[in-house]
Amino acid sequence: MATTEQRDVDPRTAVKSLRQALAEAGIVLPSLGVDCVHPGLKLVELGRVRADVAVRLAEAVRRGVRA
Repeated sequence: MATTEQRDVDPRTAVKSLRQALAEAGIVLPSLGVDCVHPGLKLVELGRVRADVAVRLAEAVRRGVRA
């Protein structure tokens, strides 16, 4: 269950933070953005990516988990 602190994160701030972190890993998600359809839910739209980008993203997450 999400804490109040987690629910209060501005989705634009989250997108900016994620975009910067992904860039540091050499990964670009072209469709990354704020979901404007349901603003009250504060959703981040990750979008669609090519399969090779998904694999690179998975590898970056695994490296982070191991660290």
